[in-house]
Amino acid sequence: MLAAGAVFVMWAVATLTFFAIRLIPGDPAEAILGGPGSQASQEALDQVRRDYGLDQPLLVQYLAMLARLVTGDLGTSYALRTPVADLLGGQLGGTMLLAVLALLVAWILALGLSLWSTGRARVAAAVGEGIELTAAALPHFWLAAVLIAIFSTGLDWFPPIATGTPAGLVLPVATLAIPLAGFLAQVMRESLLDALQQPFVVSARARGENTTGLRLRHTIRHASLPAISLSGWALGWLLSGAVVVETIFAMPGLGRTLLQAVTLRDVPVVTGVVLLVALVYVVMTVVTDVASRLADPRLRQEGAR
Repeated sequence: MLAAGAVFVMWAVATLTFFAIRLIPGDPAEAILGGPGSQASQEALDQVRRDYGLDQPLLVQYLAMLARLVTGDLGTSYALRTPVADLLGGQLGGTMLLAVLALLVAWILALGLSLWSTGRARVAAAVGEGIELTAAALPHFWLAAVLIAIFSTGLDWFPPIATGTPAGLVLPVATLAIPLAGFLAQVMRESLLDALQQPFVVSARARGENTTGLRLRHTIRHASLPAISLSGWALGWLLSGAVVVETIFAMPGLGRTLLQAVTLRDVPVVTGVVLLVALVYVVMTVVTDVASRLADPRLRQEGAR
């Protein structure tokens, strides 16, 4: 069942991408010959359409694409004349590093904020909730501009663009992590408040457990379960946010590659990037499901029935 669902997701993504990219104005044949500024002759354009099957009906092109994908062939980039698989292989590492680091930072920030804001005075809880809502609503492009203005232009702590060093990753990671942390913190806080009302908390207090021990040994695992389940979605969301962040910070990666491919109507590259992101999402969904079962004994018992 899981394999069938994964295949369906990949097929749906490939289909939507194929038809959506063709709604963008422009001629793919021009992209193959160097773009609208190439001044290619009509004969050259007609030859390219024949060579790449662009003169065929749309349904025929669609079925040909599916046949290639089934064999693992992502095609060749129109603009770069490079196999799409090789192109994506060279860009995947940077984007995954950015997304994974942002997810880890978001988890740390969300966990710290939710632990701080629960079980305290009403004012502290209101402040924590306000921080969560504000962080979750911040758009990436605005947050990136603010972080660059403060920590690069103003304080000169970090470079404004990616430099290939750890310092160059700080602002891009923060740009992706802060909005996600706000969202995860809301989920964790609600779950933590629910956990504090459970009978096992009353039993732990009766055994003399202090507040710190109660949170670290009992409620934190319960509070993290919804956030663990959302981590697969979160990584997919971070990969989509990488389009903006990699462009702003001039980082090589899948995000910039996708943006350039859409601009040039480079259909094989667009399809390859979107399919790769969908595959990462499917894999992370499986991983988070396993992690949820390991963290929650009740889920393991349900799976064993």
